[in-house]
Amino acid sequence: MKSLYTKFVFMTIGIMIVSGVLAFFISNAYYQQKLKPENDEKTTRIAQSIALFADEHPDVSLNEYLENVSSIGYQLYLVDNSGEAVSFGAAFKENGLSTSTMEAVLAGNVYHGILQYPQELFVTGFFANDLNNTIGVPLTHKGENYALFVRPDIKLLFNEMHYLFAWLLLLTILLSIVMVVFSAKYLVKPIAKLTKATTSLSKGDFNVKLDSNRHDELGELSRSFERMAKQLGQMDDMRKEFISNISHDIQSPLSNIKGYTTLLEKETISPEERSEYISIIQDETNRLSILTKQLLLLASLDRDDSIVKKTPFNVGQQLRDLVRNYQWLVSDKGMMLSYSLPDTEIIGDPSLLHTVWDNLLSNAIKYNKDGGLIDLIIEDKEDRLLITFKDTGMGLSPAEVERIFDRFYRADAARTRTIEGTGLGLSIVAKIVKLHGGRIHVTSKVDEGTSFVVELPVG
Repeated sequence: MKSLYTKFVFMTIGIMIVSGVLAFFISNAYYQQKLKPENDEKTTRIAQSIALFADEHPDVSLNEYLENVSSIGYQLYLVDNSGEAVSFGAAFKENGLSTSTMEAVLAGNVYHGILQYPQELFVTGFFANDLNNTIGVPLTHKGENYALFVRPDIKLLFNEMHYLFAWLLLLTILLSIVMVVFSAKYLVKPIAKLTKATTSLSKGDFNVKLDSNRHDELGELSRSFERMAKQLGQMDDMRKEFISNISHDIQSPLSNIKGYTTLLEKETISPEERSEYISIIQDETNRLSILTKQLLLLASLDRDDSIVKKTPFNVGQQLRDLVRNYQWLVSDKGMMLSYSLPDTEIIGDPSLLHTVWDNLLSNAIKYNKDGGLIDLIIEDKEDRLLITFKDTGMGLSPAEVERIFDRFYRADAARTRTIEGTGLGLSIVAKIVKLHGGRIHVTSKVDEGTSFVVELPVG
C-alpha cells in the first residue's frame, strides 16, 4: 500500500505533466489560428521587400545581395526561368517543391507555403526546415524573372535562445520535482504524527504531543486532536474513578446487607436489635435502589431524546411541593430555607424537571452547614425563566466548578468523605436542562457557599 507521501508526490508530478500537455495543445491551437497567419503575412512582406529592392537596383549583384540577406537570418532559394536553382544561407533539409509551384511564382503569383503547411504541431511546423514551408514571391532583376522562396533561419536566429529555453525548461522541471518532494514531506509529516498519535490512543496512551504551531488546517487539526486526547484522558480517569466509586458504593451496602442478614439468623438477638438490623438493611437497599435508578435514568437520557414528554405545568407549585417534602430535614439540621416561588407556567417534562429540583435542593441541604441558609428564587426574564438554588455551604474551588457537571465526578474527598453520593446527580441535572433547551450556571467560593442558576425557555 502506497503511503500518502508517495501518492501526493506522484499525483503532483502527474498534474504537472497533464497541465504541460494541455498547455501545449492549447498553445498549438493558438499558433495555428493566430500566430501562423501572422507569421505568413510578416514573411511575405519581407520577401516582397527583398524582391522590390532587387528590382529597383539593377546595378547590384543579385547573388551578393541575397548572400547578405541570408547572413542576417534568412534562408533563400532562387529559381530562374530555366529551372536552375541556387540556395543562399543554410540549406533546406527537404527540397521537394513541385514544378507547378515554381512556375506559378515565376508567372507572378505569391506562394504562401507557411500558411498552407500541413496542420502539424507548431513545434514541428514552425521549425520545419522544408522548402514547402516558405514564402514564394516573383523577383525581377535586369529584366530576368525569378522565383524567390524565403523563410526565417530559425536556427541562426534562435541558436542561443533555444539552448537557453531548453535549459530553462529542464531546470524548471527538475526544481519543481525537488520542491514537490520536500513540500510533500512538510505537508505529510503532521499527518504521520497524527497516525502515530492515533496508534498511541488506541493503546490507551492519552499523553500525546503534536506540532500545533502551524497556522493552517493541519495545525488546527493537531490542536483539535490534542484537545480530544486530553478529554479522552479525562474521561478515562473519570471512568476508572467511577468504577472505583460504584464498586465501593455497591459493595458497601451489599456487605452490610449480608452481615446484618447473618445476624438476623441468630435466635439470641432481642426484638429491638432485630428491628434495628431490619431498618439498616432497608436503608442499604434504598441506597442501591437510588444508585441503579440514577444509572438507568442517565443511560435513558443519553440513548433517546424522545424520553422528554413536554406539557404545560406550574413550576412554582412544583417547587413549593418539593420544599414542603424537605421541610422536616431542613428543620432537623437547624437550617433556614427562604423562597420566592410565584406561580409560573412553563412547557417541559414535569417528572424530569422534578429530578433537577430534587437534586439541587438535596445538594444544597447535604453540603450545607448546620444552621446554614438556603434561598430558592424564581425570576421571569421575558422569554427565559431563572430558577436559583443558593446555599451557604462548604462551596467549591474553581477547579471543582469546572468539572462539577462531569459524570462520576465528586468534589474533594477530604471535605466530602462523610457525605454519600454517586457523582451522577449533577450530570443528570445538566443533561435534563440541556434537553429542555436551557443552561445551568454555577458560582461558588470555598467555605462561603454555592449558587446554581437554571435558565429555561418559557415556551
